[in-house]
Amino acid sequence: MANKPCVLIVEARFYDDIADALVKGATTVLEDAECDFERIAVPGVFEVPAAVSMAYASTVDDSGLAKYDGVISLGCVIRGETDHYDHICREVSRGLMDMSIDLMMPHGFGILTCENRDQAWVRADTAQRNVGGRAAEACLRMIEIRSSHAFADISA
Repeated sequence: MANKPCVLIVEARFYDDIADALVKGATTVLEDAECDFERIAVPGVFEVPAAVSMAYASTVDDSGLAKYDGVISLGCVIRGETDHYDHICREVSRGLMDMSIDLMMPHGFGILTCENRDQAWVRADTAQRNVGGRAAEACLRMIEIRSSHAFADISA
């Protein structure tokens, strides 16, 4: 990557402590890679795909390039007593995958889908599973892949 990449982080803030840990993991990886990044906070995971779409697609310039080289989505859904969890997880995942493909948008998926808060914390904590950091690493790798010579002639 010739230029310093700029990555958008969209973070769902419904569980603030978990969101903070996910963000810490992601930003540490981006800072270590000397990337610029911007953060957008949304109330919950359901709002993440719309925020990504609005922020990413609205920055595309006349040449077809977006301001952001990639996107990291962060948040947490914890199963409750109803099937709400299943609907949210499925729709958010599908929306983000569709954008990743349709927009050729490098994306790091850091949305936790857990049975309880203890399980979520293990996955969010930077000293344990560090899903935020892993999502940032995935995003950076996808930026590299899109930027590679083999994909240089692909246009959206």
